[in-house]
Amino acid sequence: MPYHTGGSGKSPMKPKKAMKPLNKPRKDLYALQKKLMKSHNSHHTPKHMTEMRKLMKAGYCFEQSHRIAMRKVGK
Repeated sequence: MPYHTGGSGKSPMKPKKAMKPLNKPRKDLYALQKKLMKSHNSHHTPKHMTEMRKLMKAGYCFEQSHRIAMRKVGK
């Protein structure tokens, strides 16, 4: 039986898209990323920071890497 929505024509349950890196993989972080990580460091655990650094080197931006690290490692 089909789902009946409020007329929008969209199904009520949308699958979430996996995040893709915005940038190319790098050997080191940009100067701005280093600055952001320095101020971010006081609020999070070393495990969280290591995960974020790894993701940012893989090409994810700061916000993406933070979101993924929060889900994977926590604060």
